Amino acid sequence: MTESAEHRIESAQVRRSPRYAMFFLVGGVLGVLVALVLTFGFNGTLDVSPTTQAQYSTGQVFGFLCLFCIPVGVAVLGAVALLIDRGFSRRVRDVRVDHERIVIDDDHERGA
Repeated sequence: MTESAEHRIESAQVRRSPRYAMFFLVGGVLGVLVALVLTFGFNGTLDVSPTTQAQYSTGQVFGFLCLFCIPVGVAVLGAVALLIDRGFSRRVRDVRVDHERIVIDDDHERGA
């Protein structure tokens, strides 16, 4: 068994970055909460709609508002994450990285 090692030091740039998935998730949750507040904050669900002449239940109103509020919440918090990422990109640090590569050749164990 022979072993060879490559060892070199490189430089790299490191910066912080926001977790976009968490921002999107929080934006969706905030969208649901806003839709919930709008659904129960106004008592318009018992009235007949002037355009369709239909009466919508509270669940239907909540669903319609979720269709609008969730994408808006995700988009707004996504934009906030982009702005935060833009701010963090100015604070880039240069670091030294120890890059080591070890190759183990075990040809003699396979019968070669």
